[in-house]
Amino acid sequence: QVQLVESGGGLVQPGGSLRLSCAASGSIFSIDAMGWYRQALGKERELVADITNGGRTNYADAVKGRFTISSDNAKNKVFLQMNLLKAEDKAVYYCRTVVRTRWGSNNYYWGQGTQVTVSS
Repeated sequence: QVQLVESGGGLVQPGGSLRLSCAASGSIFSIDAMGWYRQALGKERELVADITNGGRTNYADAVKGRFTISSDNAKNKVFLQMNLLKAEDKAVYYCRTVVRTRWGSNNYYWGQGTQVTVSS
């Protein structure tokens, strides 16, 4: 089993910054990718950004130029630096990891979520 622990959410004013962190632990053979998703009230969960173990990144159009995803592969951690936050960024942010098993298949794990609120 794999556990994901997120931290770094909170309340910030528009234009402010937050940094989210997520650490994976447990029975990890290897990690193929880690990422961040968010779910606003009444909306579906959506991809924010993800990063492969090779460092390739992918961002939602809504956050390009404002958010930066990074990872520490040795420590199974992923980070999301969020700058120039807007009211519409308010959501619960979830960490997700794609874990490769020793048999070559992928398992997907989610964190418990961390609330990000952008308000003046």
